[in-house]
Amino acid sequence: MKARGLVFLALGIGSFSPDSRAADWPQWRGPRRDGISRETGLLKQWPKEGPKLLWQLHDIGDGYATPAVAGGRIFLLSNRVLDNEFVQAISVQDGKPLWTTPLGKVGNPNMQPSYPKARSTPTVDGERLYALSSDGDLACLDTTTGKVFWQKSLRSDFGGQPGTWAYAESPLIDGEVLVVTPGGKEATLVALDKRTGSVIWKSAVPGGDRAAYASAIVVEAAGRKQYVQFLDKGVVGIDAKTGQFLWRYDQTSKGPANIATPVAHDRYVYNTNSRRFGAALVQLHATSDGVSAEQVYFERDLPNTLGGQVLIGSYIYGTNSQGPACAEFVTGKIQWQNEGIGPGAVLYADDRLYFHGENGDVALVEATPEAYREQGRFTLPEQPKRVSPGGSRNERAWAYPVVADGRLYIRDLGSLWSYDVKDPKAAR
Repeated sequence: MKARGLVFLALGIGSFSPDSRAADWPQWRGPRRDGISRETGLLKQWPKEGPKLLWQLHDIGDGYATPAVAGGRIFLLSNRVLDNEFVQAISVQDGKPLWTTPLGKVGNPNMQPSYPKARSTPTVDGERLYALSSDGDLACLDTTTGKVFWQKSLRSDFGGQPGTWAYAESPLIDGEVLVVTPGGKEATLVALDKRTGSVIWKSAVPGGDRAAYASAIVVEAAGRKQYVQFLDKGVVGIDAKTGQFLWRYDQTSKGPANIATPVAHDRYVYNTNSRRFGAALVQLHATSDGVSAEQVYFERDLPNTLGGQVLIGSYIYGTNSQGPACAEFVTGKIQWQNEGIGPGAVLYADDRLYFHGENGDVALVEATPEAYREQGRFTLPEQPKRVSPGGSRNERAWAYPVVADGRLYIRDLGSLWSYDVKDPKAAR
């Protein structure tokens, strides 16, 4: 089936935004978990050398984790060696450390290929911060001091079963509920009271999937409010109120690692696997006993890499195995693709796409289906050496870019850069 003729503006779905200012980036993929910033007044084109570098740090600890930014602070997970994974707060103004709180050890240190590092983005909700370590240590902390209010272990408290590369999920806050994915037969997903950590429900998904590496989103479709998550054996929908399993789609789970967070609008859910394993759109329908997921299309050259995708208007943007790409959301028709900076992670802000390439370059591109129009590119200075300790494959620059309060933040292993991307001529 090919759906056609739908025109819309995608600015998020569901009610899961933690409390934040419009200029903050308080959680994984931004205020609405869709890779979209509401900021305006940003540079439309960069100078040849790139935007102004405000500061850079090269000793923040190791990891692939993307920062969250809220209330003048940067919150970030890192690790030093394998027995010390921690969450830290850094000043937006000058990069100075404010506090550090240990979470535990790095999960699955003997993974193959070997990439044992911190992975998750913390979630800021008012004066509280929720952080999940790669070993499944979940903590609720005070954003000002780093004091721990409560802790859980996804492994010991819920019988959690992570994938090969340990836990990488970023906790989801939906109103008073905290949602995480232990994986396994008894509590594949769980909903907790965000204030106390007490259990609201446990969802035992049929098949007992291990956790994968994506993060859950809120979707309201087919008459149900759902938590949609990409597990080891496919994308699933879970009833938000009860934890009831609703539906599964497994065509995109054939690759090595289920990483990209699904993108949802109306009744549609877009989900991908890395590179050559393709991307798909499913349409959700109400049934007499729940919800069904009907495949609209499955294609291999759509935006499909682990760097995620953003939906702007009727078009989905991201990268494929070659580089940046744009496709019509409801048909899967490719509008353009370009080698650009190659595969990478993407966000949208003020009519522009920000790409952080796996090669370490950063590019600014017009968000238009007409053509690939690059408006600036630069190479991060003093990049770290990216070689996995196990040695079988080279590491890449995998952390997603962040735009918050007129600044662009890029993390790569032990380094963090802050750039000024405000347009001095724009009214703010």
